[in-house]
Amino acid sequence: MTPLDYDYLQKILKERSGLMLSSDKKYLLESRLLPLARKMNLAGIPELVQKMRSGSESTIRDVVEAMTTNETFFFRDKTPFDHFKNSVIPELIKARANRKSLRIWCAASSTGQEPYSLAMILKDMAGELAGWRVEIIATDLSPEVLEKSKSGLYTQFEVQRGLPIQMLVKHFKQVGTMWQLNPDTRSMVQYRQFNLLQDFAPLGKFDVIFCRNVLIYFDQATKTDIFNRLMKANEPDGYLFLGAAETVVGLTDAYRVCPQRRGVYLPNVGAARTPTAASSLLAPTFKASAIAGR
Repeated sequence: MTPLDYDYLQKILKERSGLMLSSDKKYLLESRLLPLARKMNLAGIPELVQKMRSGSESTIRDVVEAMTTNETFFFRDKTPFDHFKNSVIPELIKARANRKSLRIWCAASSTGQEPYSLAMILKDMAGELAGWRVEIIATDLSPEVLEKSKSGLYTQFEVQRGLPIQMLVKHFKQVGTMWQLNPDTRSMVQYRQFNLLQDFAPLGKFDVIFCRNVLIYFDQATKTDIFNRLMKANEPDGYLFLGAAETVVGLTDAYRVCPQRRGVYLPNVGAARTPTAASSLLAPTFKASAIAGR
């Protein structure tokens, strides 16, 4: 792979996904793209780049997908999900008592473990949410991982990573050597293909946004831009959850740290806009009966 090929791949990945590939990541490119080149019966990465340069849009999409990190597992890092269940949702139940609705966005949802973790929490809180309308919108850049997400089908290894045994027994059924999330819980999440570099406005407003473990791959300017746009998609009294290695500090004043809640951030009210009606393009809502499985 020549320096020109590397520069071209850096440029394409930045433009298409926001992924910043530093000069020391040649090993990462090789580990992800060599198998793709072989799958396409190409000799190596230079031939793959040549095909991209020739204008093969499908090849470019395959390369971007291969380079997108999809590492995830159920209840990842645990603490944010404890905050979500024990403080954020109870506070929102009080704040939204009149309208009785909640909207949650999982950005960069990968293979679905994060939004399904939230769905299981909310399903177990069906008593407190009786009569409420709840939406969980999960988005990702990759069509392939979205298809896996929709199936709700996971290996033994995947369900052993972070998923408490009692939740496995309660929310899953064994299918051969795999485990599949029950249809009623699975139906609580609606998936959309979406790029974080796109305009967020069509998605509407959200009470809670999970945007975890994805911004670490972007440069500072892109992070700042995304934070500022996330704030506009967040209700003024809503919440933003970031990954353990991510922060808004030093990047934007659109959010402030939520005291004593690691990884949770609050929109700065002075910078927030008046809430607007949700877009009609969004998924259908889910009544408490769907949450409760009735």
